[in-house]
Amino acid sequence: MPERGSAPLLRLWRYARHRRRQALLATFASVLNTLFDIAPPYLIAMAVDVVAAGEGESLIGRVFGLTSQRDELVVLGVLTVAVWVLESATDYWAEVLWRNLAQTVEHELRVDAYEHVQSLDLAAFEDRSTGGLLAVLNDDVNQLERFLDQGLMLIIHIATSVVVIGGTYLWYAPGIGVLAVLPVPLIVWGSIRFQRLLEPRYADIRARVGILSGSLANALGGIATIKAFGAERRELGRVTAESEDYRQANRRAIWLSSAFVPLIRMPILAGFTAILIFGGLMTLDGRLAVGVYTLMVFMVQRLLWPLTQLGQVLDQYQRAMASTHRVLDLLATPRAIEGGNRPLPQVAGEVAFEHVRFAYATGGDVLHGIDLRIPAGQTHAIVGATGAGKSTVVKLLLRLYDPTGGAVRLDGHDLRELRLDDLRAAIGLVSQDVFLFHGTVRENLVYGRPDASDEQVRAAAALAEAADFVEALPDGYDTVVGERGQKLSGGQRQRLSIARAILRDPPVLVLDEATSAVDNETEAAIQRSLARVARDRTTIVIAHRLSTIRHADRIHVLDAGRVVEAGTHDELVAADGRYAALWKVQTGEIAPDPAHR
Repeated sequence: MPERGSAPLLRLWRYARHRRRQALLATFASVLNTLFDIAPPYLIAMAVDVVAAGEGESLIGRVFGLTSQRDELVVLGVLTVAVWVLESATDYWAEVLWRNLAQTVEHELRVDAYEHVQSLDLAAFEDRSTGGLLAVLNDDVNQLERFLDQGLMLIIHIATSVVVIGGTYLWYAPGIGVLAVLPVPLIVWGSIRFQRLLEPRYADIRARVGILSGSLANALGGIATIKAFGAERRELGRVTAESEDYRQANRRAIWLSSAFVPLIRMPILAGFTAILIFGGLMTLDGRLAVGVYTLMVFMVQRLLWPLTQLGQVLDQYQRAMASTHRVLDLLATPRAIEGGNRPLPQVAGEVAFEHVRFAYATGGDVLHGIDLRIPAGQTHAIVGATGAGKSTVVKLLLRLYDPTGGAVRLDGHDLRELRLDDLRAAIGLVSQDVFLFHGTVRENLVYGRPDASDEQVRAAAALAEAADFVEALPDGYDTVVGERGQKLSGGQRQRLSIARAILRDPPVLVLDEATSAVDNETEAAIQRSLARVARDRTTIVIAHRLSTIRHADRIHVLDAGRVVEAGTHDELVAADGRYAALWKVQTGEIAPDPAHR
């Protein structure tokens, strides 16, 4: 897991350690490419040396043992062709290596981050917006890819050029070499200074884009509510204000980053002028060869001008490191829910809550030491007023949260000992908050059982009273339901959710307000279907409508996080307690108590 607190580039290097060989190979290709790229001015200087010197007195003549200036020029021509071909080849090689490395790291980082997000418990999402997570998984990862694709190759090019060309100056004419290299520390210092000034500005930009992405995601997800309340202008104003904040954050960075190149040109001008004048005077005095002077004049811009690109590199670097912080911090978010090692090959379906206490991070206890035992194969219902803790019981059973006290057991095993995949494969959930994926009806039905046959899909749809309306759709089971199933009615979505759980055929079936969005006639049909489905499996029903659970083997009444009553429907009505009061309210015998609405 990437550690927090260290430098982002070091954290990235540690994260991508299995790609270091590829990175080193790409670096080697870039160094070779830079050497071939800066070679032509050396060849030009040699050509001038050949023309200006006598027969066999030029450097190329001495190296190759040539005495004819014509032969020397032919050799230089061959070397020039070779250098240009090799420069093109190494440029292609380096480009392919860096771009593939960038794409690979981007892919692996996004997949790892998404896998990690999926593994986090629900509490980790309480302070995070969907838009903010999307910004990290998409925009931040893309920002890092752009730096790896372009920025690192440019840094290597600049560093290699400075070392090779600076060394050449110092070798041939140390005095002029000092004048040429003298602006380099000033340029580097200015670059680092700009980097430090830009860092908080780009961190602010990444934070702003996360807020903006969150607002856009919320607005698009709630577009029907926005229209229903006529709040289009208000939402437009909100998005406009946040987009303006993002623009202003970018503007503050642009004002600073755009000043870099104009300022850096001044020391470059000073270095170029010094070499032009002092090198020329030394050549006129006979202390410097014409070829060497030509090389120095040609190479001064090759030495200093690439340093102006430090502004672009640092711009990319700061954006990328701000993004790297966010992505690796997300990866460093600890998992509160870790699966156990105990396999669960066969499940009878006995569920037990033993002295279970639970509190969300933002509040006090929701459950106060509840005890529930649901024998395998029985149907038990949990009822109670809103806020009594019914949905929390479901979340603990699915191990979306862990209890803060006590234990939840399946077939006698503490859920914390079981492998998460085995646990969740044993439980089928039909939630009141139905979620359908953008895809076909069939794709949604087989989500929990991808290998299901068409016959099994149709049988599950029939049991959930969904077959008739599905077959009436334009493309039947191949009809696309839209994002979150928006092309279907609430009742249709809920019936598909029930069919999806039935098709999975789990040993434990949990129905959390499974019929809350259907009419009475459909509800009655679904209840008949569920009665058949519930045979020989453990079924836990969370319900507000008491009429739907009156035939349960046992009913548990929750009130303020405690089990206050338990028994069959008839026993609880006869006891004339909390359940009986709820029953009388729903049958219209008495008016509801405002305290329990």
